Amino acid sequence: MSDVLIRPALIAAGGLSARARRAYTARRGAERDAGVSTLEMVIITLGLIAVATLLVTAITLAVTRRTDQIK
Repeated sequence: MSDVLIRPALIAAGGLSARARRAYTARRGAERDAGVSTLEMVIITLGLIAVATLLVTAITLAVTRRTDQIK
């Protein structure tokens, strides 16, 4: 008799937990949209590359001037 009652209860609990998980992930998906988009990451990366290029150019010029002074 208990198997007759337990099996439907487990099926119902499984369905309710699946519905709760789906609702939770749907709410979490809306929160994930607040992050950084791919385009923003590309722009940030290009900016960092530009800054690094300027830094390397400045260091190269400084070293070249210093070596010319030594000669």
